[in-house]
Amino acid sequence: MLKKILKNDKGLTLVELLAVIVILGIIAAIAVPSIGNIIEKSRADAVKAEGTQVLNAAKLYVSSEGVPDAPLNAAKLKDYLSDNGGVKWDTAYSVSVADANTFNLSGKASKGKVVIEFEEATVKGINAAKSESGTIDK
Repeated sequence: MLKKILKNDKGLTLVELLAVIVILGIIAAIAVPSIGNIIEKSRADAVKAEGTQVLNAAKLYVSSEGVPDAPLNAAKLKDYLSDNGGVKWDTAYSVSVADANTFNLSGKASKGKVVIEFEEATVKGINAAKSESGTIDK
């Protein structure tokens, strides 16, 4: 008789199914906000990487063309830059070059909701910035 009862015990009861659904809902409620934060942080990192890439392009420009008289802009650096991964420059950027070792980036860039303004930013300043939005300077 006991074997027959155990053999008929197949599937889940409604209470067990509801318990599983509640547990999955709790896990989803915890995970969704943290995934959103990860996405925003990756967008901020993309904007910072674009700023660093512009400064590195300016270094390449100076290495091959010499120190320019005026600040460098997108038109002068286009041959030294690759695809920017969807980062949009809200204001035209410029790179001031005092000598072959001093480069400062100014401009405002965004990706999604993340907006970062570079004010005379250096590579060191960009790498040290912890903010995911706002202003980055020297």
